[in-house]
Amino acid sequence: MGKIVKYDEEKRRKELINKLITYGVYRVDKTSLFQLSLAQLEKEYKKLQVDVHPHCTSGLRFINRK
Repeated sequence: MGKIVKYDEEKRRKELINKLITYGVYRVDKTSLFQLSLAQLEKEYKKLQVDVHPHCTSGLRFINRK
């Protein structure tokens, strides 16, 4: 069972790295994404989602347009 968990963690790390690179994030505090742990990658991705995605965890953001 340990191999399956390790495989899933590595797969998730690769997904997060690819998503962060898509948004132009290559380093976090002068550290390459490939050197970060899964927890650190999750944290950076969630921060990015709050900044970029309009339906973030803090609710909807409305834009006044005239």
